[in-house]
Amino acid sequence: MSISANPGVRKALNAAILLAASILGAFSLLLPFFGQPQGSGAMGMEHAGDAPLVFVALVVLCLGAVAANLDSSAYAHGQQMNSKVIAVLGVLTAMNAVLRTIPGPGGFNAVFILPILCGYVYGATFGFLLGSLSLMVSALIGAGIGPWLPYQMLSAGWVGMISGWLPHPNNRKAEVMMLAAWGVLSGLMFGAVMNLWFWPFLQQPGQENLYWRPGLSLLEGLKRYAVFYAVTSLWWDAMRAAGNAILILAFGGPLIVTLRRFQRRFQFVLE
Repeated sequence: MSISANPGVRKALNAAILLAASILGAFSLLLPFFGQPQGSGAMGMEHAGDAPLVFVALVVLCLGAVAANLDSSAYAHGQQMNSKVIAVLGVLTAMNAVLRTIPGPGGFNAVFILPILCGYVYGATFGFLLGSLSLMVSALIGAGIGPWLPYQMLSAGWVGMISGWLPHPNNRKAEVMMLAAWGVLSGLMFGAVMNLWFWPFLQQPGQENLYWRPGLSLLEGLKRYAVFYAVTSLWWDAMRAAGNAILILAFGGPLIVTLRRFQRRFQFVLE
């Protein structure tokens, strides 16, 4: 019996991969706050040095998660990936990448709907993979590649991952309402996390109360970031949050039914 055929080992391996990716992302985002970043005034391009390493490590971890769950000999026992499930992940990744290219009002796009719903139905690992890989593919097909990309991948992956940890009410309406509420929260959370990749590097004369500088206390840093977020990001993130909620309320129920139909057919869940 292979390692991935053992459900306990596979679950532990999935958890280890998600933990490693999360630690990698958190470390990279928070490291500038413990050093002496030099303000560039240009969206924190200092991350151009370490972002490629974070990107490569994240891609390796995603491939490792796929490999850890790929075991055709264990498919009959359920909760495993096989070639059909890989195909489903690939199709959903491509669909989500295309959804990101379709603009909505206030800069909204529907890129988080599938990671939220698929993470909820198929599990945290699938949600993380779908969120991360679809952001990567969308960047490759035109959304833009830069030092921000690995942090977008991580943030979208976290949205899908946390979706897999949500409770599963027995009532369909309660499910949809819960996921819509999570769509609002995740829309705001994505923007709040993404700002951290460049915020500690920014400096603007006369606006010091918006930016971080070495030596600030944690409380003062949080106050400044709250002001910065409210002034620069809240409107756009609110549009994303509202769009997530509206689409989940409108289409979440039927999509959950469809996703569960595929789940029963392929017999898998990636915890």
